[in-house]
Amino acid sequence: MQGEELTVSSWNELQEILYTDSFNSNLKRFRSSYMYRGMDDSSYDLSTSLNRLGESHLERHLLRNFRKYSNIIEPNRSIWNWLAMAQHHGLPTRLLDWTYSPLVALHFATSNFRKFDRDGVLWAVNYVDSIECLPDQLKSIIRKEGSHIFTEEMLDRGVKSLDELSNLKSDDFAVFLEPSAIDQRIVNQYAVFSMLSNPNASMEHWLPGKNIRYFKIIIPSALKWEIRDKLDQANINERILFPGLDGLATWLKRHYKDIR
Repeated sequence: MQGEELTVSSWNELQEILYTDSFNSNLKRFRSSYMYRGMDDSSYDLSTSLNRLGESHLERHLLRNFRKYSNIIEPNRSIWNWLAMAQHHGLPTRLLDWTYSPLVALHFATSNFRKFDRDGVLWAVNYVDSIECLPDQLKSIIRKEGSHIFTEEMLDRGVKSLDELSNLKSDDFAVFLEPSAIDQRIVNQYAVFSMLSNPNASMEHWLPGKNIRYFKIIIPSALKWEIRDKLDQANINERILFPGLDGLATWLKRHYKDIR
């Protein structure tokens, strides 16, 4: 699908769409090449936290001071590892959170019961298709590895700084980055990040016109409780995705909410 916006009316229809194009004929396995991002309000776009800050020139200052005050002294840690760690802990960055799991994305589209009166949204982008938009320097690294997505170490082989990344190619491009296992939350959420070479750009505006399959699913508010309850039964909830007492308390608060 190329930029379609679909509104679902049932759980079954939603599952059918989520796993579209998932069969890999070369492997003869169901291995989807999509990553997913769920949001609880369909009016939200794909802006990064740095976009929303509105001050992209502050990026280097935010990251420099995050490194300075973090009390982590590891001189060989790459900028990409620092960036992933900063994003993970809430610093405004050019990274955008995604997941390989469509069910985890559905969790984030239905986790806030205070927004169950609003339609949710789920985006899906084919990260394998995006390789063709990369500059040659990065394209050769990912192809040599036989991979479809970058690790921090792979990306560091090709580019050492954010400024260098921006100058690799005249037009904007996207890098999809799987972070290292910073903590159990990253692992359980099956997390992956997207990053545009231009910090002022938005994925939503970058995708159109590219030969990249992507689609957008509108989740009607009337369907949210059914999705939420079925995800909880499948053990896709805060207790698992945010390990610890905070996640447990959040899950229990929603689980026992009276909706009558």
